[in-house]
Amino acid sequence: MRRIVRLFIACLAAIGVAALPARAATPYRVGVVYWSMAIQGQVGMRRGLERAAEEINRRHPDRPVQLIPFVGGDGEAGVRNQIAAMDRLVKLKVDAIILQPIDSAALSKPVLTANRAKIPVVAYDQYVLEGKLACYLTSNNHLAGHLDGEYLAKRFKGRTAAKPLRLVLVEYPFVSSTIERVEGLLDALGEARLPYRIVGRYEAVEPVGGKAAGRQIVARHPPGTIDAIFCVNDGGGLGVLRELQRAGRRDAVMATVDGDPRAIAELERDGLLAIDTAQFMGPLGAESMRWTYRLLRGERIPREVLLTVYPLTRASLAAYPGWMGPIPTVIRKPWDPSSHVPGSRLIW
Repeated sequence: MRRIVRLFIACLAAIGVAALPARAATPYRVGVVYWSMAIQGQVGMRRGLERAAEEINRRHPDRPVQLIPFVGGDGEAGVRNQIAAMDRLVKLKVDAIILQPIDSAALSKPVLTANRAKIPVVAYDQYVLEGKLACYLTSNNHLAGHLDGEYLAKRFKGRTAAKPLRLVLVEYPFVSSTIERVEGLLDALGEARLPYRIVGRYEAVEPVGGKAAGRQIVARHPPGTIDAIFCVNDGGGLGVLRELQRAGRRDAVMATVDGDPRAIAELERDGLLAIDTAQFMGPLGAESMRWTYRLLRGERIPREVLLTVYPLTRASLAAYPGWMGPIPTVIRKPWDPSSHVPGSRLIW
């Protein structure tokens, strides 16, 4: 009789266990520290990253990811917000951090803090000067500037030392990507042996700064005193463009980087903007998430990923797939269709 009772109790227990819902999978907790949602390209990167996280969770329900997002914002307040977010994520003991630094120097200390806590940090879009990164992903920014420079060298071919290309730079010397774009531009002009003279330098990477820079350019450089304006991104470049348009200026061409849809509309109108070398924003964010997940799964990942870029002129607009990609297998230079743009690279 006792044996029957024990068997009955065991059966009830088995039925009870079977009836319980399966234990939820423990997710990897990934902190994500974004730069700004005021710059449309960065919104595209975030969209790509979060879509990739959703895709990972569909494919790997056994070990999904849980994102813990923070947005810094622009300017000094944004830097302080990112530092505070990094400190918060370290205290939360997340499994990994994905960071888009606003300032390459200022975000070094928080990265070092994460290193000491044994939390891997993957940075995208911008580099950090100190601290160990598990991986750094970015567009090939030197190439982006170089392609703009190649275009200007072709357009202004024949300039001499007596009549050089008069160039205005709208730059942002605080993060790696924008520094590399200026270097790429000047390298291309040098390689083409095109004489040039920088007649003005301004700072802008977002709309407010771009508007201010545009007003300064209009005030300080009368019509006929500049030939070209290079802006390191559309975030500031579109503000510059609007001020030039308000002043009725058509005496210079503009070259910029990013591929903002509003800039593409300007290219279609054949106005001041002549070339905008586009990043693939969605794929950049997505690859940052995918490589971070592989890292968490114990896979070997590259120390650097360089995504290719797309030179946009009126001649190449039709083939451009847009910010969110996919990245074409072959990208041709519109001023030399026989020449291809180098593809994306993994550096191990």
